[in-house]
Amino acid sequence: MDELCSQRDNLSYLLLDAHSGSILASNWRDANIPIPLGSLVKPFAALAYGEKHQFKYPVHLCRGTASGCWLPRGHGRIGLQSAIANSCNSYFRMLTRDMTAADVQPIVSTFGLQPPDAGSSGANLAGLGGQWLISPATMAHAYVELSRRFDQPGVRAILAGMAQSARSGTGAEVDRQLLHSTALVKTGTAPCTHAKRAPGDGFVITMVPAARPEVLLMVRVHGTPGSHAAKVAGELLHRIEP
Repeated sequence: MDELCSQRDNLSYLLLDAHSGSILASNWRDANIPIPLGSLVKPFAALAYGEKHQFKYPVHLCRGTASGCWLPRGHGRIGLQSAIANSCNSYFRMLTRDMTAADVQPIVSTFGLQPPDAGSSGANLAGLGGQWLISPATMAHAYVELSRRFDQPGVRAILAGMAQSARSGTGAEVDRQLLHSTALVKTGTAPCTHAKRAPGDGFVITMVPAARPEVLLMVRVHGTPGSHAAKVAGELLHRIEP
């Protein structure tokens, strides 16, 4: 991994043991400083919504650009699992429309996340707008904890969405790179925080194998969308795959 990273000055990564949460390898300067992480926060916004609504999630009609999604043509009728898989902005704008920072506080405490600003609300709580700042190291550990809670309400659908992402969603490039395993993937694109500014940075968190994760890899690629970061993450995992 170090060899590949040395060839990519714009690449940062954290590799964690998915059982203990210990860091196995790292090439991420200032991984403990909170930054925007884009759609990586969507699973936690979904859990916060679920706790207020008995973990019953609505179906939504995504109309694309007209309803605030990144996909111009839209995702059509979509539920939580596919919204996670395809990182549907329209779905999460709908889901968080009436949410406030106080609504996500229980999830913040459970997963050890840095809290959003007290005045944050709506789509900012789904990582849209770049106002909820969380450190990469903290987010990586939050996903480790998420995988441990695989049998809990809400979490099952989120992890199923992450598996779908690896098969056919925004994280599909990860599974395409793997020879002997399947993955759980969540992608995100966030405002760039590098000294040399770009339109945005791509993020991905992937855990393998999907059924019982053993490692977690978090990747940031400067100046690219999250779907491209997924390809880079797949290349890195391919190098360490048994």
